Amino acid sequence: MSASPTLVFPFYVKACIILLLIVLLGGIIVIGKDIIVPFAFSLLIAVLLLPFNKFLEKRKVNRVIAIMITLVISLILFAGILYFLTSQIVDFAKDIPAIKKQFLHHVVVVQNWLTTRFNITRSAQATMVNSATGNMEYSSFIGVTVLSVTQLVSVLVLLPVYIFLLLYYRDMIYTFFIRVFGTHHSEKVKEVLLESRFIVQGYMMGLLVEMAIVAIINSLGFILFGIKYAIFLGLLAALLNLIPYIGMLIASVFCALVTLSNSNKLSDVIAVLVILTVVQFFDNNLIMPKVVSSKVKINALITILGVLAGGLMAGVSGMFLSIPTIAILKIIFDRVEGLKPWGLLLGDEITGKKTITLSFKKKVKV
Repeated sequence: MSASPTLVFPFYVKACIILLLIVLLGGIIVIGKDIIVPFAFSLLIAVLLLPFNKFLEKRKVNRVIAIMITLVISLILFAGILYFLTSQIVDFAKDIPAIKKQFLHHVVVVQNWLTTRFNITRSAQATMVNSATGNMEYSSFIGVTVLSVTQLVSVLVLLPVYIFLLLYYRDMIYTFFIRVFGTHHSEKVKEVLLESRFIVQGYMMGLLVEMAIVAIINSLGFILFGIKYAIFLGLLAALLNLIPYIGMLIASVFCALVTLSNSNKLSDVIAVLVILTVVQFFDNNLIMPKVVSSKVKINALITILGVLAGGLMAGVSGMFLSIPTIAILKIIFDRVEGLKPWGLLLGDEITGKKTITLSFKKKVKV
């Protein structure tokens, strides 16, 4: 009895199936982001805490107690960082009325300059501003960038619970992935799980180190030039820098506006922008490649697209989660025969260089 022929789909059919799968996954993320995003953060933190937890267990500490110790230490460190950030924010918030008054003064100066130079009346300027901003949905913008109080409390309650359960049931989860793909794929599955763990740990630790370095350099630069709220602005710029490509742009605009609102010197604003630009240059070319990018091999094009897609589906949290998610997908694609081209597309290896011979016999590299 002859074997049935293997069914081979044309490329356009495969492309349609892949696009439908991407749309389906994107829809699931958009609909279930309130559940998926906290769980994804819990998974990243659990993987980051795993080495310390295993260290305690190797010292004959009961698993439950080891997890509790790990969580308590983590919460203490987080509370310390949160207290420091809160103290800086409180100091900044005290001066908000004065900052607003100074900012309005600069607005009046700009309006007078426009009236004198271009003969545009203030009423015309107000009409232009209203028409430009009338269609903006501020509530939806704020909803995307800032979690509501209810959501924040929910996330803070769920994160420790998720982390505890992920660390407690990690052996069962590991065994599940080994068995669900069958014994003939067990080695590849083990490789994917192990490498994914190392990449997540390296990426998270790298981000923390990078954030600390950038915060220190920013703050020292602001202090050196006598910028007000130097530590607050340095920390804020470092935190926003965690959002690839887009974060530092937002930080530059915000820091420049804050400096402009509490200083009459244009040189202070220029100094802030120069410091952030120089730090960003060193971060992109020295700190990031050595500390973070060496762990995650993803090209810049996919990174930008991934960050934008993550922001579209899940806001700022989606932007942050997009990089480790793409890195894990690349690991999977590189080990599945039919998906290796996709792994190549996500990677940062330059494959287009080759030597060709032109008609006049001169070899050129393209």
